[in-house]
Amino acid sequence: MTPAQTAMIGALAGTLDAKAILTDAADIEPWLIDWRRRFHGAAPAILSPTSTDQVAAIMQAASAHRVPLVAQGGNSSMVGGATPPGDGEALILSLRRMNRIRRLDAEANLAVCEAGVILADLHAAAIEAGRRFPLSLGAKGNASIGGLVSTNAGGTQVLRFGSMRGLVAGVEAVLTNGEVYDGLAALKKDNRGYDLDQLLIGAEGTLAIVTAATLRLVALPPATVTAWAATDDPEHALRLLRRLQTATDATESFEILPAETLAAALAYLPDVRPPVAGRQRWHLLIEVTDADTALLERVLAAALDDGLIGDATIAASEAQAHSFWRLRESLSDAERATGPATQHDLSVPVEAMPRFMVEAAAACDARFPGTRASGFGHLGDGNIHFHVRGPRDANRERWLADHAAAITHFVDDLVTAAGGSIAAEHGIGQMKIDELARLASPAKLTAMRAIKAAMDPLGLLNPGKLVALASPPANQ
Repeated sequence: MTPAQTAMIGALAGTLDAKAILTDAADIEPWLIDWRRRFHGAAPAILSPTSTDQVAAIMQAASAHRVPLVAQGGNSSMVGGATPPGDGEALILSLRRMNRIRRLDAEANLAVCEAGVILADLHAAAIEAGRRFPLSLGAKGNASIGGLVSTNAGGTQVLRFGSMRGLVAGVEAVLTNGEVYDGLAALKKDNRGYDLDQLLIGAEGTLAIVTAATLRLVALPPATVTAWAATDDPEHALRLLRRLQTATDATESFEILPAETLAAALAYLPDVRPPVAGRQRWHLLIEVTDADTALLERVLAAALDDGLIGDATIAASEAQAHSFWRLRESLSDAERATGPATQHDLSVPVEAMPRFMVEAAAACDARFPGTRASGFGHLGDGNIHFHVRGPRDANRERWLADHAAAITHFVDDLVTAAGGSIAAEHGIGQMKIDELARLASPAKLTAMRAIKAAMDPLGLLNPGKLVALASPPANQ
């Protein structure tokens, strides 16, 4: 521990309880590695406050002693966004103990949640109150509200309800000087200058520490219909989506995945059966709410007659629908089990997504012999999780060291040429910070660096993530 870190922790001794300062290396170790196990950081202590006032005290002490902080919730980042740097200069600021749902107002369709509330716990609380929070993802059992806000998380229901940016009605955060910004009031109109709530959403903890958020809830649907379909052409899948959206405005999810990705999920979950028979090259997971089964049956039957799909089935029970979603939510784990790979969370214009998925995979296979590329994702919003896999028996660390940079450059150039984004819903973190600097427009980088310098002039918040100051001050 550096002298500055020791002095900072000493200054907090009267503010934090014994559980709030963790220094045992064995307890800290699990929180030093990212979910993909690509990044391994170092930190001599974890600070775990239980209130916004304690976060403010920590931030004041960090600024006084110039100690960097890395905010962390469930540590489920896909881009190393919550992993501390490897130099040990930063402390981890864990928000997991700030896990209260302060208020849930079913009539107003609002919930005020602290940063450490786990997404699955919010889902359960909302359902108990006769409402739901319409954002879900595979990591819902670990992902925290603060992290979801800070990364502008997406998930499988963006098609209808949007990402976190559209579901956040207000934010509470602590600035670098310890001042508390209280924007939790869910105002429909507020023209008092810059929208700080929106600025902090997606900032990845580099501008302030999000301590709570007011979130929008929606009514429980009277019915939910889940279907699985298969096709040989992703362009046909997009045509099916457009037909479904014409038939009903309650289409919530429309996921697309190639047959080989489904095969990996089935191998990873041996107790789950293939949803449909046949050898179609692409599979679709569709969910519609506020509509009856007959409507979806008619749309799928017409698609079968017109040759858009080769097979389809509608879940006959909640258990069957759950098994469909279990396959979808296991895809990241299943892909990780197939061997070393580079993972790319990207987006392209929706109309270009089917063609991009096919052509980008073919281009990667041709450019990097011995690899196998494919993508799956959210067809309705253009978000592709694109993976380039190395040989199954390759040494993971060596293969990534030898090939990851070249593959990433190649894929990101393809995305940029298609008018897309190299970060769709996972953020930039540390995995993509160099690529953002390489590919973003000078105007965007200038603005981002100016905002960072204004709100975090000492460069203390989540160093090495998203955007860096030109010359961050050295720790003293």
